[in-house]
Amino acid sequence: MPTDWRDDHAYDHFDDLDVSGFAWECLRRNKSYRTYYAGLRGVGGASAAWGLRFPGRSGA
Repeated sequence: MPTDWRDDHAYDHFDDLDVSGFAWECLRRNKSYRTYYAGLRGVGGASAAWGLRFPGRSGA
């Protein structure tokens, strides 16, 4: 993650993101999500609580 949010060049890759990619960039910066994920690593099933969908997986 870029450390200087004012550096335009650090965010050039945003121009090429689709909606899902942009949503992921926002979610991964969410402190609550990062804390929640860290507590559930290896447990599984956390994706549904945050509205995440992964191709090829049903239910979660």
